Amino acid sequence: MSSNPIISDWKGKCVWLVGASSGIGAAIARELAGRGARVALSARSADKLLALGIADALLLPCDATDVASLADARQSILEIWGGIDLVVYLAGDYVPMRADNFDLAVAEKVVTVNFNAAMRLAATVLGDLKPGGGIAFVASVAGYRGLPKALCYGPGKAALIHFAEVLHLDLAPKGIGVWVINPGFVSTQLTAKNDFAMPALLTPEQAAIATVDGFKSANFEIHFPKRFTRLMKLFALLPYRWYFPLIRRFTGG
Repeated sequence: MSSNPIISDWKGKCVWLVGASSGIGAAIARELAGRGARVALSARSADKLLALGIADALLLPCDATDVASLADARQSILEIWGGIDLVVYLAGDYVPMRADNFDLAVAEKVVTVNFNAAMRLAATVLGDLKPGGGIAFVASVAGYRGLPKALCYGPGKAALIHFAEVLHLDLAPKGIGVWVINPGFVSTQLTAKNDFAMPALLTPEQAAIATVDGFKSANFEIHFPKRFTRLMKLFALLPYRWYFPLIRRFTGG
């Protein structure tokens, strides 16, 4: 088997969302709960999770970058639910950065949240994943290829896509799904840092619907909005001698 399981009926599915307190994560939590899933929600802020007001949600505050914290949350889920159908890594950080303001400490912090912590979550739950379910990672179209101002954001997302690809090669033959979710621009606290016009900008709610609906197909990648992501995919196929001038012109960078 080389494709992912199809998930179209969420009733009774046990889903652990890591990074669910705001933005796309919070919207996906509401969307899944609305479709009948049982959701376990993790983020550093217990107050923000509580403020989501999702009835019957299992609230498990933890630090996604901390292995012991993730392990404690996992243990709580197994004790209460007895198992997990789907794990979704949504935690992320973004700081616009270019060569003339490169800050190593900040860059390493961003990569830790966007990539290293996703690996830590995978290591925590790999033994719990079952056929028909699996693990999903929210990356970004910024991981397709180098973009201006993405000096610390893009590399972690590119690594996350690659990690998910390799994991899929190993787990798909066992019937266990691995998905990568690559959104375009979504209106969140993170993208509010951008000082440029964001084409095809979505609300978190639109992104959540596109994400959850994406599990209805057997595809490895869930990407949206298509009118933007397909253009980014086309750019990623170009030779560098064409790509660099085109992306500078396209982004003004």
